[in-house]
Amino acid sequence: MSDRERVENLTDDHAGKMPDEVFAALGDGVVAYVRQMTSDDVSAAFPNAPRLAPGLSLWALLSADGTPILISDDHDAVIANAMKHELVTVSVH
Repeated sequence: MSDRERVENLTDDHAGKMPDEVFAALGDGVVAYVRQMTSDDVSAAFPNAPRLAPGLSLWALLSADGTPILISDDHDAVIANAMKHELVTVSVH
């Protein structure tokens, strides 16, 4: 079922509020978020990520549901990776 079909099939009980699972799936495989982070942010947000030196300025490419795709110190590399995988990027501040 497509994202659009999921949204259109919402019952009146959910009028005005999209269920969390539907919201989380929107843009999956299509939209990716580009976000500047520090290595400290990465460690806090993704405890299973490899250890990084503290205080590094990094760029993250995250899937629509927030799953990390790529973390780099090069913004252009993050954008290039998104383009390679045909993802539409949006910035998160």
